Amino acid sequence: MNNQVIRQTDLPNVKLFKRGKVRDIYDLEDALLIVATDRISAFDVVLPDPIPYKGQVLTQLSAFWFHQTRHIINNHLISVGIDSLAHERLPEQIQAEAEWLAKRTMLVRKAEPIPVECVVRGYLAGSAWREYQQSQTICGIKLPAGYVEADKLKEPIFTPATKAQTGHDENITISEMEELVGTDIAHLVIETSLAIYEAARSWAEPRGIIIADTKFEFGVIDGKIILIDELLTPDSSRFWPKERYQPGKAQVSFDKQFVRDYLEGTGWDKTPPAPNLPESIIQKTSEAYQKAYRILTEPLH
Repeated sequence: MNNQVIRQTDLPNVKLFKRGKVRDIYDLEDALLIVATDRISAFDVVLPDPIPYKGQVLTQLSAFWFHQTRHIINNHLISVGIDSLAHERLPEQIQAEAEWLAKRTMLVRKAEPIPVECVVRGYLAGSAWREYQQSQTICGIKLPAGYVEADKLKEPIFTPATKAQTGHDENITISEMEELVGTDIAHLVIETSLAIYEAARSWAEPRGIIIADTKFEFGVIDGKIILIDELLTPDSSRFWPKERYQPGKAQVSFDKQFVRDYLEGTGWDKTPPAPNLPESIIQKTSEAYQKAYRILTEPLH
């Protein structure tokens, strides 16, 4: 992977469609160019320090999973990397000088997003654990008594959330989701989300990674539902090393947990601007992202 750190892109003569917390998205009229930067957010605030290799990991891992799950549902990916993108869609100056884009860029089809975060949980962690402690439910789903933090659920559950443009996404019930997008669409994305999660979990666990939970996004092209955005990355999922898994407490994680834990200890009030990260936290987080990628994409020995 290229070791150049990219915090923001400003591609010449290309229309910026949207700048998200991590991705810069450009409008190529008949497609979108998604560039994953090395920005990192925590508690819905973009931090001042980028994480080396993060954008490359997010792009390459998403592409890997899009390929792995094509038999379940089609997705928006057209191609990955600057070599496959160096054609009439991109201005010549980008083709000539954008070597750093090679591992962090996806060309995708335009879709109309379905306005729901499709979350699948196989283990009790994060907001689900907090809700369970209070009401023994998750998004209106009643669970048996006796679970402890990070316990494996009897079977994976689907817990939708609204997609907030700013601030936190809010958990909703499946009934509320049906009202929002319609019963047929709701049932299709629920069934598909659970199928993708099961396939990914079956792939990851023999390699030593537990996928505790993850979120998917879907869109519509020509009346058909497809998978969009990113897929099964450390930004959209909780990856736990299987060998260190111990129910009853918070788990070691292949994601930005190092960052969250550090920020929780600083006294920061979780409003912008965020404090700078120590070099040790930046390095540990970068290593965690890269390790997750290597483990998940390597063949079993």
